[in-house]
Amino acid sequence: MTSKADMPQAGVAAPRRSQIAVLDSTMSFVEAGASGPTVLFLHGNPTSSHIWRNIIPHVAPFGRCIAPDLIGYGQSGKPDIDYRFFDHVRYLDAFLDALDIRDMVLVAQDWGTALAFHLAARWPRRVFGLAFMEFIRPFERWEDFHQRPQAREMFKALRTPDVGEKLVLEDNVFVEKLLPASVLRTMSDEEMAVYRAPFPTPLSRRPVLRLPRELPIEGQPADVAAISEHDHRALRLSTYPKLLFAGDPGALISPQAAREFAASLKNCRFIDLGPGAHYLQEDHADTIGSAIAGWLPGGVQAGRMNEPA
Repeated sequence: MTSKADMPQAGVAAPRRSQIAVLDSTMSFVEAGASGPTVLFLHGNPTSSHIWRNIIPHVAPFGRCIAPDLIGYGQSGKPDIDYRFFDHVRYLDAFLDALDIRDMVLVAQDWGTALAFHLAARWPRRVFGLAFMEFIRPFERWEDFHQRPQAREMFKALRTPDVGEKLVLEDNVFVEKLLPASVLRTMSDEEMAVYRAPFPTPLSRRPVLRLPRELPIEGQPADVAAISEHDHRALRLSTYPKLLFAGDPGALISPQAAREFAASLKNCRFIDLGPGAHYLQEDHADTIGSAIAGWLPGGVQAGRMNEPA
């Protein structure tokens, strides 16, 4: 059943789903809006563009919204690759080239933020703004990683050979347990069915297992940790407009820590969403969407003015 929140706003065409050839595979994406700046929505693990479904209708009147399913996720292809962070970078870069997306506003959560930060670090002139939440960063200690000790123990298990394979590939714990536990409201059967659909078999769940093992915790894996540190240095130096959302207690970051992080950045506005965990889009879609829509026109203009000559 389609809820009122799932319906497009009056005067906005319903989002269109398309597929495009990318490297040796295909990537699926949702597109809405026809004019204005490109707004690129980047999801995390184990979700898909579906997580932006109730946010895009707020933003579409102000820009061309593009929400890809990352490679191995949603309705995108599942090539025989390792699904490391660097693989996602390669496929996302090729996706942007295929659609000839140059300048953009980034909206991201979870691993989508790591991809967004990496895009912005490499191509700051192409980024006119960044809205983000529940973000990836270098975690110096395991104690810095998550608000809940039980979740830290779960992620340690996911990174343990054989144990992680049992939990994710066989038991599908990330989709069946971690996802709904990180949303405050009760997810409907229809909503969960969409998130389950891309991962019907152990082989199809390999991307979901890989990303917990890519998290830069205590300097490991070293190559991801080095890139994350580099990208966060670039983020701190950047001047394009930013919008940071946080929930209470949050998962990857608390509201107080998020507020302090926003204050440490240039040109960053902070929004406390109130009660929330990790998948804030599922609990606060209207608030997030309205805030981005209100910030976007001025933010893009400011971003263009701040663009280096």
